[in-house]
Amino acid sequence: KHGSVCEDYDAIEAAVLAVGGWGDAYKNAVSRLVANLKNTPKGGAKGLIGPWIHKYPHFAKPNPIGFLQEAVRWWDHWLKDIDNGVENAPAMRQFVMDSERPKPWYETRSGTWIADKTWPSKAIRTKKLALTGERTLKAGKAKPFEFSVASPADTGLDGGEYCAIYWGPELAGDQRRDDALSLTFDSAPLGEATDIVGGPVVRLRLKSDRPVAQIAVRLCDVYPDGASTRITYGVLNLCHRDSHETPKKLKPGEWVDVALRLDDIAWRAPAGNRLRLSISPAYWPMVWPSPEPVTLTICEGSLELPIRPTASEDEGSFEAPEAAAPWRIETLRPASNQRRIERDVGTGIVKLTIEDDFGENRDKDHGLVHGSRMRETWTIHPDDPLTATGEAWWEQNYSRGDWSTRLVTTTSMKADLKAFSVEGQVEAFEGHKTVFRRQYRESVPRGFL
Repeated sequence: KHGSVCEDYDAIEAAVLAVGGWGDAYKNAVSRLVANLKNTPKGGAKGLIGPWIHKYPHFAKPNPIGFLQEAVRWWDHWLKDIDNGVENAPAMRQFVMDSERPKPWYETRSGTWIADKTWPSKAIRTKKLALTGERTLKAGKAKPFEFSVASPADTGLDGGEYCAIYWGPELAGDQRRDDALSLTFDSAPLGEATDIVGGPVVRLRLKSDRPVAQIAVRLCDVYPDGASTRITYGVLNLCHRDSHETPKKLKPGEWVDVALRLDDIAWRAPAGNRLRLSISPAYWPMVWPSPEPVTLTICEGSLELPIRPTASEDEGSFEAPEAAAPWRIETLRPASNQRRIERDVGTGIVKLTIEDDFGENRDKDHGLVHGSRMRETWTIHPDDPLTATGEAWWEQNYSRGDWSTRLVTTTSMKADLKAFSVEGQVEAFEGHKTVFRRQYRESVPRGFL
């Protein structure tokens, strides 16, 4: 709690420019800060969210901007008392991404910059859609229904990274496979372009057949040919349905009401496409699976969409990116990023392998050579959550002249019904000689996980 600013927003008295990206893990913090900071100087709480991954916006992809100029203007005013008008800028500037067919990586994104003078924006209204017995989303009240979903444990393999940070295929891919393994509700084809700006809220009445369960909800933009692009998503450990501080297990078979706010987003869904809500009790490997296979039964629900009037043109602009002269390096090994999904037909085991080679470079000024690479493997059997394993391997190397050093770490995790088992090793080399090695093994009770 001590490290969470939401426990006492009023403790923040300094001016805040909160910056995030739609491909980043911290996008929700931007709007929450701007909405809740009340003790900053007048005009001293602003938000900026672009289409970027977890990088500084002047070199992030897609669509970098002149972020350093923005930062300098901010500091000039609040630290040097220079009258440059930053306090009069809109409270929130966001990039509304145009719908695009699903891809795990985008070099560029088309879209529109919007600007709201106040936040929360008075321009945003809530559109409520009911989940129906026809597996549709429609306005108005729906008749009672009852649907059950027992997704395989490997549902979620096309979800991408929680925090996209490298230059590879880390974003969510085509959602059709995960949709097929989930309980889905589709809207009618949209009659006009629709801008979703903010965090959609999903309300469900459900029951579980297990005391420990989770739920993943995805909002997707579905093209007429069936291609499904994830707009946003949310996950919830259902033991935390009422409180993160005091979780409690479910009573199997007992109906409970659950509200789940999906991640903030700014997205333009085009006319002719459908919106799809996909619900599953698994989202691997984004979320570690519940200890037992879970069946969730849903009898009613709704989707609340934050809708903003569509902007026909940019409501603001930015200068081109500027930066200091780049690092002078010689590339010895180019960087590369890969993700592979493999299914063993004989055993049924599914493996996701992530390989990020950050390359190896020599500094042209002082000659230091540095390289690094990593590999993650995530394996699971669709019918058995206790087969889940995660392994990570990292290597860093430094050398110059006649000396070289290397550091290698390995970590693995698995779980049984009662506990997580974590093992790891760190090993340091000077040349080819091991100069340090440490191993550890820990067992952590599962509790409400």
